[in-house]
Amino acid sequence: MTVRDTAAELAGCVRPALTGEPIGAAVATAHARVFKALGDPARLRLLSLIGAREGGEVCVCDLTAAFDLSQPTISHHLKVLREAGLIDSERRGTWVYYRLIPAALDQAAAVLSATRPR
Repeated sequence: MTVRDTAAELAGCVRPALTGEPIGAAVATAHARVFKALGDPARLRLLSLIGAREGGEVCVCDLTAAFDLSQPTISHHLKVLREAGLIDSERRGTWVYYRLIPAALDQAAAVLSATRPR
């Protein structure tokens, strides 16, 4: 099973918050991947820029202009977010467009919730 498969599988399921029943090793690994991806300021900014864009998607060309980072570094951060299942991408000609996966963000929030999701 790939990282994307695991993230997609987790996004489609409702699981208890950390204060509910204990989580298993596979679920903990998948959640840790998401939170590790969110643990970098540049990746948080990228996620925010993508989510704030009207229409829900943004061209990589618009993202690189917003940072004082090299294009390969931006691409690496986007890859980490994509592999964590937080964003998706689509190539259109020479450019790649990114969009959030809202269910993945909802799941990350639910994991940290003090109450169990229904």
